[in-house]
Amino acid sequence: MSHRSIRTNVARVAKVIAACAGVLAVVACNNSGTPSAAPQSSAAAGGGGVETSAAPTATSAASVTPTPQGKETGAAKPPAAGKPAGSGDNPRCATTDLTLALGSPKPSPNSPTQLDVPLTYKNTSSRTCALYGVPGADLNGPADPNGPVYHLTRVDNGVKYNDVPAGSTATATITVLKPAAGESTWTPTRVTTIPPGQTQALTANWPSDLPVLRQDAATHPGTYINGILSDPA
Repeated sequence: MSHRSIRTNVARVAKVIAACAGVLAVVACNNSGTPSAAPQSSAAAGGGGVETSAAPTATSAASVTPTPQGKETGAAKPPAAGKPAGSGDNPRCATTDLTLALGSPKPSPNSPTQLDVPLTYKNTSSRTCALYGVPGADLNGPADPNGPVYHLTRVDNGVKYNDVPAGSTATATITVLKPAAGESTWTPTRVTTIPPGQTQALTANWPSDLPVLRQDAATHPGTYINGILSDPA
């Protein structure tokens, strides 16, 4: 090849290189603005890679937070009117602080075959003491195949705390199931009760016209002692 032909070919190559450089410059200028989205990788497109997504923003995360199910919000129920609130700070009433009185039987709201007998404790001390929980209670009476003492089942349905000022009272109700016609009759002569947290007992006479159906072996007998409730102020 002659020297003239070589120079001609070199010049052509130089023009081509210059033209390509110009095209690349134009592309670079166009891409210097807002960048376009990155293309998906071939692995992701083919389903063989791991797909990732951006973490949710604070706004989007808050919008998908589920509401707890089965819970309703609302104002707390106020305590029953006339009932003193218990603080839990006062010492329990000792047996020596109390006297006991048995009230008149009344029809029980639980069943027409049951009666409620108020077992009322009065704070005779000069200070406020706490009386809450379920007292122990035994009915004492005549001889019976199960013995002369009927130990009552305790039902913990009273107030959590209950402060009893000096001279005030609190009551635990004895729910009584009377014998039906033809059933064995057993009538206690007195009730013995031990206030919660104490070891000494108080006694009161039992109404002579109020028989009790003995159910010593029953899991849920119809005669039982309820938790202490505060009396109206």
